[in-house]
Amino acid sequence: MPSFSQMERARSFLQSPTYGNLVTVLSIDGGGIRGIIPGTILSFLESELQKLDGEDARLADYFDVITGTSTGGLVTAMLTTPDENNRPLFSAKDINAFYLEHCPKIFPQDSAPLIGEAVDMVKNLTGPKYDGKYLHNIVKEKLGDKRLNDTLTNVIIPTFDIKRLQPTIFSSYEAKKKSCVDALLSDICIATSAAPTYLPAHHFETKTSTGETREFHLIDGGVAANNPALVAINEVTKEIHQGNSDFNFSMRPTEYGRFLVVSLGTGSAKCEEKYHANDVAKWGLLAWLTSGGSCPLIDVFTQASSDMVDFHLATVFQALNCEKSYLRIQDDTLEKTVSSVDIATKENLDNLVKVGEKLLKKPVSRVNMDTGALEPAHQSTNEEALVRIARILSRERKVRETQSPHGKAVTSKPN
Repeated sequence: MPSFSQMERARSFLQSPTYGNLVTVLSIDGGGIRGIIPGTILSFLESELQKLDGEDARLADYFDVITGTSTGGLVTAMLTTPDENNRPLFSAKDINAFYLEHCPKIFPQDSAPLIGEAVDMVKNLTGPKYDGKYLHNIVKEKLGDKRLNDTLTNVIIPTFDIKRLQPTIFSSYEAKKKSCVDALLSDICIATSAAPTYLPAHHFETKTSTGETREFHLIDGGVAANNPALVAINEVTKEIHQGNSDFNFSMRPTEYGRFLVVSLGTGSAKCEEKYHANDVAKWGLLAWLTSGGSCPLIDVFTQASSDMVDFHLATVFQALNCEKSYLRIQDDTLEKTVSSVDIATKENLDNLVKVGEKLLKKPVSRVNMDTGALEPAHQSTNEEALVRIARILSRERKVRETQSPHGKAVTSKPN
């Protein structure tokens, strides 16, 4: 069997699910600098695919949908934006190198911590903690003029429109139908990363095919869906029922076994590092915005968003006897500093890499609905589960290539 590198260089897109057995979804949570944790997991998964299909294999060649919120949205764009050779701009192993190089400039740290905390408190009362200029510049530099409809596989990136007070979901599926949604990927990434109190909201405009203008006034997608896995499943389900030719099959609402979902968290603080009711009971607005050197209000709603989606999906997949079709990798044992979204010191960033590496060795876990804590689901480690997933993805790809009339030589994105 030829390796991936021996296949035609124009081959950049996964064949339609119509010709396979599964709909494959990769989901990446929000979490600021903690994007290093899923970055480590993704690097391992891509390396396993390369063992099977050659060193040029990339995640975008195996997932029908890659979805991400906030930092996960940035990772999504990195994995799916085409370079000059129509291959992904970043390999998975490049993600952590990007974070280690650029996070200290995106989230500059004060050299005097005590003074820095006082300055941060004042900033939180008068404006965002960071001006976002470096982030905006580096995202625009890397993603250039590429738009949502240019990605190498379908992407779904949630944001929240502060003017309309409603979620705005940037979906490749919608971009094919509505030109006003086909925004620059740089604008989408800047918007989904604009966490309240940390980074400024983002305003931009798009034009429809008839020349009409649509305005967007966006903040962090974590407000709507910090864990975007369910958003992605909903988008795919909608496309199936609307007759999208990518999904030339019917699917019952309970047929979750047709999905293969890999959902990656960015970690959360261990129980004793979280907040206590006796303290919170005394908080006013200032404390909700600044306690502990972070913004508890943001921590609360993003964590709640992530966990509620995981609760739902874990229950549904288990109830429908397709538990192995859903893999959630998350860590709820982070120390206080490591659980921060913006403490971008070299030591903390290096520690996040170690967290990701240790997480690979931990057992696959499920959330205990009573305690909210992660508990081992069975003896397999996350690493072993990803090896299994890589085999499934590789096999699914080959099944589609065998059954598709297009074969391996696809030179354009499927309609």
